[in-house]
Amino acid sequence: MGYGQKIKAASFVTSLALLLLLEMAFGRAAGADWKAEWEKTLQAAKKEGQVAIYFYRYGRLLDAFQKEYPEIKVVSVTGRGSQLTTRIIAERRADKYLADLYSGGANGAFNVLYKAKALDPLKPLLLLPEVADESKWYGGEHRYADPDGKYIYAYLANPSDAQLSYNAKLVEPKTFNSHWDLLHPKWRGKIVSLDPRDTGLGATMQFLYYHPEIGPEFIRKFFGGMDITFSKNFPQMTDWLAKEKFAICMGCKDSQKANNQGLPVDDFDTGGWKEGGSFSTGGGSLSLLNRAPHPNAAKVFVNWFLSPRGQKALQQLGDPHDPPNSRRIDISKDEVPPGNRMIEGRRYFDVVRPEFADMKPIFDLAKEIMKANEQKR
Repeated sequence: MGYGQKIKAASFVTSLALLLLLEMAFGRAAGADWKAEWEKTLQAAKKEGQVAIYFYRYGRLLDAFQKEYPEIKVVSVTGRGSQLTTRIIAERRADKYLADLYSGGANGAFNVLYKAKALDPLKPLLLLPEVADESKWYGGEHRYADPDGKYIYAYLANPSDAQLSYNAKLVEPKTFNSHWDLLHPKWRGKIVSLDPRDTGLGATMQFLYYHPEIGPEFIRKFFGGMDITFSKNFPQMTDWLAKEKFAICMGCKDSQKANNQGLPVDDFDTGGWKEGGSFSTGGGSLSLLNRAPHPNAAKVFVNWFLSPRGQKALQQLGDPHDPPNSRRIDISKDEVPPGNRMIEGRRYFDVVRPEFADMKPIFDLAKEIMKANEQKR
C-alpha cells in the first residue's frame, strides 16, 4: 500500500470512528431525552390523578393499567362505538369536555369525531421506544385510519369473517365458496342482519363496497333482494340463529360466545372464499380528544396500552369469548384463537386504509336500499 493510500485509509478509519462516536452520543442524548420527558409526564399525570377513557368492548383490561399506575384513577364510560361518539359530541355541545381518549370503531372515530374536529393528533404522544418503533407492528408501520395519518390509531388486525354466522343444523358451510353464494334463492327469507345503516357493520360494509369483486351490486342484491329481517339487537339475532328461526346472520357479534356455550352457531370462514377475507381494526382504534382534561395521564395510558405489556393484556383480557389480535408482531399470540390470527399465504383485503374511511357513499347506498325495502311492504 502506497503512502497516499495509507493516508486515505487512516482518514477513512478516523471518519468512521468519529461517526460511531457521534451516533453513540446522539443515542445517549435521545435516550436521556425520552426518559426525562417520560418521567416529567409521569409526575404530571400523577398530579392530574385520573384519565377518562370512553371504551368499547375491551374495558376489562383497564384493571391491568390501574394496577401498574395506582396513582392514576381510570374513569371509563363503556358502550357501542356509535353510543360513545354520540355522547362525546353531545357533551361538547353542552360545553363539557370530559373525555381524554376514545377507543372504539375507526369508522365512528372518523365519521363523527374527526369530521367534527374533536381530535388532537395521537402520533406525538408515542414516546416509549417500544411503542414508537414501527418495525414491531404489522406491516412495519403505524397504521392510522385517517387521511392525515396521525389521529386514529388502529391497534388491532382482526381477520374478518364478514360478520357472517350460520346455524350448523341448517347450513353446510363447505357449500359456500364465494360471497355471491349468499344470494342463492334457497336463503331468501332465512337471513337476519344488523341494519346496514348501523355503524356496527362498518368494516363489513367497507369490505363489500370497495372490494373489486363484490361491490355495490352485491350490496343491493343482498340487502335489497333477499327478504332479510333486520334488527339492531345483537343478542336477539344470535338467539334467533341458535333457535333455527334463521339460517344465516350478518352482524351476530355474540356468535362465538354462543358457540362456546355449545349452541349450534358458528362463523363462516370467509377467508377461504374466492374473494378472500379482509382484516380490519374492528372496535380497535385509539384517538385523543382535543381539550382533554388530563393530557398527561392520557399520554401515560397511550404508551402503556400500545406497549407490549398493554397489547398483551388486551389479547388476554379484552374479550374472553373473542380474543382480539393485536397489530403488534413482537408479542405471543398463544391466547388468540387460530381463527382470529392472520394466516400467512391467505388473501386479505385491508379495509383500514384512509381511502376507505369515508362511509358516506356506503351509508347513502344503505339508506336508498332500506327506503326501497320499506316501500315494498
